[in-house]
Amino acid sequence: MANNNSAKKRIQIAERNRLENKAYKSSVRTLIKSCFNVFGNYEKAPGEESIETLQKSVNVAFSKIDKAVKRGVLHRNTGANQKARLSSAFKKATENSSGK
Repeated sequence: MANNNSAKKRIQIAERNRLENKAYKSSVRTLIKSCFNVFGNYEKAPGEESIETLQKSVNVAFSKIDKAVKRGVLHRNTGANQKARLSSAFKKATENSSGK
């Protein structure tokens, strides 16, 4: 256990930051999963309206990933990797439906 006040405060700050980072990471993961669900729905029923929904979900996820990297919650390479996964899935979903 910490003996002086500054060490006790650092412990409190570290715990607060850990919880904030955990919540942020969780929301990023949730957005990524929802994007993949939207990709699946689009492949089942492609259309103009669903492609707009698809693009919006990707934009929201990209924004959240970028903010997580900026805040230091995610490493920049991790963020780039997640964005690449989403981009390739988006490209695959849109190519398959337009090629039919």
